[in-house]
Amino acid sequence: MPMIKQILLKDRILTDKERKNLAILEVIRKNGPISRTDISKITELNIVTVSNYVNHYIRKGLVVEGELDESTGGRKPVLVELNSKAGYIVGVGLNMMSTVGVLVDLEINVVAEMKRDRHPENSEAVIESMVNMATEVIEKANVDRDKIVGVGVGVPGIIDERGRTIRWPQSLGEKDISVCLSIKDTFEKRLNIPTFVENDANAAVLGEKWLGLDRDVRHMLYMFSGVGCGILVNGEIYRGATGAAGELGISSSQASKEQAHEIAKQLGRWEMDLGVTRRMRTAIEKGSPTILKDFVNGDASKLTFKDIVRAVKEKDKLTIQAIEEGGYELGKKIAFLINLLNPEIVVIGGGVEDCGSPILDSIKTAIKEWAVEEASSQVKIIPSAFGENAVALGVVGIVAREVFAQA
Repeated sequence: MPMIKQILLKDRILTDKERKNLAILEVIRKNGPISRTDISKITELNIVTVSNYVNHYIRKGLVVEGELDESTGGRKPVLVELNSKAGYIVGVGLNMMSTVGVLVDLEINVVAEMKRDRHPENSEAVIESMVNMATEVIEKANVDRDKIVGVGVGVPGIIDERGRTIRWPQSLGEKDISVCLSIKDTFEKRLNIPTFVENDANAAVLGEKWLGLDRDVRHMLYMFSGVGCGILVNGEIYRGATGAAGELGISSSQASKEQAHEIAKQLGRWEMDLGVTRRMRTAIEKGSPTILKDFVNGDASKLTFKDIVRAVKEKDKLTIQAIEEGGYELGKKIAFLINLLNPEIVVIGGGVEDCGSPILDSIKTAIKEWAVEEASSQVKIIPSAFGENAVALGVVGIVAREVFAQA
């Protein structure tokens, strides 16, 4: 299978042919084995068009014919399905606590997977570590390298349209970091495979929609912890005029750290963990009763969000209280977005969802109290279906859709 052209769906209007490719192949991926007649019904394309396109995919080796379907009379229809081994895609995603790399086939079955704790600082070293992970996951998968059709990279921050540079929002009251190293070029020089770069929350919202949800969701938000928001409008990612849509919270280089903390729960930029780790470090230093002190041997500086999640699972009252209060404040921000955008579903991800019902219930409580009833009564609040794999699988989905569009 030839490598895909290095043009993203977001950069252009799909041609009629590309829209039909995408519609037909998505139906085959989700529903195969399936007959041409059923494909026609689902896509609402006439049977002659569907047959012509499917026959073309069969000649290219992208689709294969299989068993015969049950017949209600006359000749039994032949079923078709995706040839999952016709190509492979690599996805690398950067999360709050980890970096995840996957290699999948065209049915998005995971062939190989790797996870590591993320680099502690946002810098060019993070990009190099992600390239190294992509190289290692390819070696681990041991597939025909010529069949790897694309690489997707999901990173936080504001990315320019061609993935050339990235600006990482930093912790509260600190200056953002601009990384001038081209993510796209770095990956392509090392791997010699077309690479696509996407914001983490944008990747995750598409992954949840395309790979996780069964029903035809058109309007959805993906809350990437406390810092980012992936927005799906009419079934497509909304990126805004310059790709900066979804940055959750305002900030100013002129503001002090104290001012930044003061407005974090309202309009300001928040920490990825909703400020819970910072809060519990202070609790440890004050000698407050919490098992977190034992987790870090009394050294509050060593506390991580993984410890927070563990303490919640072990029913530590003070940690649960901090998580519930953080969830309630996040819920108020989500209520504002629900009033503004009226989504069908809000997915909670990025790592905070690992705290389970304490955070999800408090988010729902805040939404019920602060969002208008017409919007809040219909919206569903759910945890991410893919957890820490959401970003890596999301960028895989972006590349897969491009493969299908160019079929």
